[in-house]
Amino acid sequence: MPIYEYRCTECGHEMEKLQKLSDAPLSDCPACGKPALQKLVSAAGFRLKGGGWYETDFKSGNKKNIAKADSKRKEETKSKPDSKPSSTSGKKTG
Repeated sequence: MPIYEYRCTECGHEMEKLQKLSDAPLSDCPACGKPALQKLVSAAGFRLKGGGWYETDFKSGNKKNIAKADSKRKEETKSKPDSKPSSTSGKKTG
C-alpha cells in the first residue's frame, strides 16, 4: 500500500497516510476539521538498481541501467587526477 502525503489549504497542516489504491482521498483535516486537505505529488521513496524484470522487459535501445551509470561515474571520479586551471590568462602585460 502506498503512503500519500496531504496538506491542508486552510491551516497548512501536513500529514502522511497509508492507504489502498482504491481508497478515496481524504478531505477533512485532523488539525482544523475543515474539508481542505489536498493530496500532494511526491517522488517515490525507492530506486530500482541492478538487473531484473524492470531492466530487461521495459527498456529498449541504448538506455543505460542507472546503477551501472552511477558506478561507472564513481570510478571515473576516482581515476581522474586533480587538475588545477592555470592562473595565467594568456595576455601579455607591458
